[in-house]
Amino acid sequence: MAAFLQWRRFVFFDKETVKDPNENVKNFALPHGISACDSGRGHIVLGDILTAIWFLTRSLQLTAFQAYKLRVTHLYQLKQHSILVSVGQDEHGINPLVKVWNTDKRDSGSPLCTRIFPAIPGNKPTEVSCLSVHENLNFMAIGFTDGSVVLTKGDITRDRHSKTLTLHEGNCPVTGLAFRQAGKVTHLFVATLEKVQCYTLSVKEYPRVELDTHGCALRCSALTDPSQDSQFIVAGDDCVYLYQPDERGPCFAFDGHKILAHWHRGYLLLLTRDTKSPNKETSPTEKQVLTIYDLDNKFIAYSAPFDDIIDVLAEWGSFYVLTRDKKMYMLQEKDTQTKLEMLFKKNLFVMAINLAKSQHLDNDGLSEIFRQYGDHLYIKGDHDGAIQQYIRTIGKLEPSYVIRKFLDAQRIHNLTAYLQALHRQSLANADHTTLLLNCYTKLKDSSKLEEFIKVCSESEVHFDVEIAIKVLRQAGYHSHAVFLAEKHSHHEWYLKIQLEDLKNYQEALRYIGRLPFEQAETNMKHYGKTLMHHVPESTTVLLKRLCTDYQHCESCVSMLFICCIFANSEEFIPIFANNPRELRAFLEHMIKVEPSSPQGVYDTLLELRLQDWAHEQEPEKALQEAALSLLRRENTVFDKALVLCQMHNFKEGVLYLYEKGKLYQQIMHYHMQNEEYSKVVEACKTYGDKEVCLWEQALGYFARKEEDCKAYISEVLQHIDQNNLMPPLLVVQTLAHNSTATLSVIKDYLINKLQRESQQIEEDERKIRQYREETAHLRSEIQELRTSAKIFQKTKCSMCNSPLELPSVHFLCGHSFHQHCFESYAESEAECPTCTPENRKVKDMLRAQDQKRDLHDHFNRQLKSSNDGFSVVADYFGRGVFNKLTLITDPPGGKAGSGGLEADLQRDLLIHTKRNV
Repeated sequence: MAAFLQWRRFVFFDKETVKDPNENVKNFALPHGISACDSGRGHIVLGDILTAIWFLTRSLQLTAFQAYKLRVTHLYQLKQHSILVSVGQDEHGINPLVKVWNTDKRDSGSPLCTRIFPAIPGNKPTEVSCLSVHENLNFMAIGFTDGSVVLTKGDITRDRHSKTLTLHEGNCPVTGLAFRQAGKVTHLFVATLEKVQCYTLSVKEYPRVELDTHGCALRCSALTDPSQDSQFIVAGDDCVYLYQPDERGPCFAFDGHKILAHWHRGYLLLLTRDTKSPNKETSPTEKQVLTIYDLDNKFIAYSAPFDDIIDVLAEWGSFYVLTRDKKMYMLQEKDTQTKLEMLFKKNLFVMAINLAKSQHLDNDGLSEIFRQYGDHLYIKGDHDGAIQQYIRTIGKLEPSYVIRKFLDAQRIHNLTAYLQALHRQSLANADHTTLLLNCYTKLKDSSKLEEFIKVCSESEVHFDVEIAIKVLRQAGYHSHAVFLAEKHSHHEWYLKIQLEDLKNYQEALRYIGRLPFEQAETNMKHYGKTLMHHVPESTTVLLKRLCTDYQHCESCVSMLFICCIFANSEEFIPIFANNPRELRAFLEHMIKVEPSSPQGVYDTLLELRLQDWAHEQEPEKALQEAALSLLRRENTVFDKALVLCQMHNFKEGVLYLYEKGKLYQQIMHYHMQNEEYSKVVEACKTYGDKEVCLWEQALGYFARKEEDCKAYISEVLQHIDQNNLMPPLLVVQTLAHNSTATLSVIKDYLINKLQRESQQIEEDERKIRQYREETAHLRSEIQELRTSAKIFQKTKCSMCNSPLELPSVHFLCGHSFHQHCFESYAESEAECPTCTPENRKVKDMLRAQDQKRDLHDHFNRQLKSSNDGFSVVADYFGRGVFNKLTLITDPPGGKAGSGGLEADLQRDLLIHTKRNV
């Protein structure tokens, strides 16, 4: 029970007497003798004690029509339909009639009456006390002074589609009726002077529930709107009660004799008799007090005395008070902002907040109220209360407005609370996170710090994680920073703190080993040198795994297999800068497990092996072989390997690479530089067949030596002489530079050379004589063929070797053929098929000689006439003019001498010599 005496009183309504629209000075006058009234559908309906029903519009225009012959007693205007229900009398006696009017339709200028029926139940004469109609037009209830209630069910506007029954009977007059609709369930509240009951109309038997054993006076009941759960209000003299269909709800101790009760848009209007009136029995007009209550916010919105009120109606957004002195007053509600300002002046911020919520003020408006309330509490020194109000402004009020007020050390806990709320709503920026963590650290509140960091799951992060890590690290809360970095996968920060602050190298290495491949690879490149310096063995193990068989299973569990990814091992070599032992182990592992490792791995490993070989005073054969094994790889980069071998003076490797690269002159020069004379000669013997200039270079090398190299010179000269590699004059000129090389050194060479030259001359003279004899013989044969008849005595075909038969074909060369054999095998009618291949070779050789002769003349002419002779020569080189031309003119087993000469001399006789026999 709430005592209204404790409720604050306000003037949230402006009272104004309604003036006559035609004469603004005069008050508007109501019709005389108003007996009933209601409002809705944009007008106020008035019924007088005579016969008329009046309609008052917003422009204060009155219209009337005669509804009954005697008087109008009750009116009910539906809010959702243009239907007016009235109760009155057309004849003397107790015989009330119910009439249903359609105000949208007209009949001779008056609203159309759609239905008339008697109100009394049966033939029992009784007066109507109250009336209620359901907005769906399917129910109408009429209460009587004898305690009965008549229910009309069906379409109330038509006789045929409705039926009437007596729902309630009693001995106490019915004072109030109200329909309640909740979903598909319809209830009817019935109030009498002694009881409050509820009927369920949606159930066939119409079950009844008795809600209370005391009732109310006539017109002292109402129904709240759906926002208040459509509760039935009963205003007694001591209290106001609210009822649900099945139980009594809250009550309010509003004492005083109640005359009228209404409900409209969250306001309860009560009209009570003024108990302070000195002589109410003798007063011709009794004073009444109209009070408007806001039950939700627990305050009185308006209260004022009036003289003899007929009724209070709600229409056109205001309340209209009708009095018996024919006046009408308008109560206009102040706007929400005005009401709030009134509350602000009295520092009633809690009430202002509740009022704003009930008036559905937007968030911006509410936030401003919270701010003002917070400012008020802050000025009063209630910092805890102020910060709670400021928290409610988050999202609307700029956080800096609040933060500046609480930056003092004494209010740091209030600032912490505000910043926490800011983070919970995910509206904090990096500066706010920094400030909050600094608050925690200054308060040394480790529990709050841990709660802020550790309680939030990853999906509930309300702060900038990276900023938080930075602040915690700077404040020395390394364990908290590490936890935050690990939890939210800030791998770089986690490793930075572990390595730079905590010096926990083993843990950092373990953490990298659990990361996905790409991140593990990136972090090893970044922190690898530091880890290698402090934990070389473990770092090497991780690098081996990263470059050969890195298994990261967290993302592959659902796929039931392990993802194996490989990093480029060459990129990690710089990490081992000061750890050659671990580098060697890493590289050896790589080429063993992954033979297709990058070339840089092999090059680095070769350098390490060569260093080992070079540092040993007496290198073992195994070290040499280990280095050579890398050089023997097919993919060895020649230049890099050669440079490494030369740097470490690895003779075997240098020579192997020279040989592999076919750099035979380099091999010999290498021996020359080391003055290994026997190796020089050995190199000439080994590679001289592939590069003959080696012998000439060797001779020049020994010729320049002032030492006694006669044995080597003799050996070189012997090979030069056997293979005719140098002209004798060039040999003499080469050896002329050596002071130790006497004539005896080349004596044998010169003698042998001259003997061979003499033999060659004799052989050439013999061939000359032979060619002359053959030429004379051929000339005599040609002459004979030209001057004497040729007798063909061949008896067999030169093609099929069968006896010749006519017709046959004979050639001067001595070959004979059957006519059909010749036609089958001959390529030309003028040439012998047997001699054609040899003749073609001779022709090709002659043609080539002619072309070469012509080309030579053209080349000489062009070279002489050109300004740039070099470009001419280059052009001919490019076209292959100077390439050696080789013609194969000798048949297999043939002799080059006589056959070539004979073909040359008989060229004319072999062409066009066909003769048919």
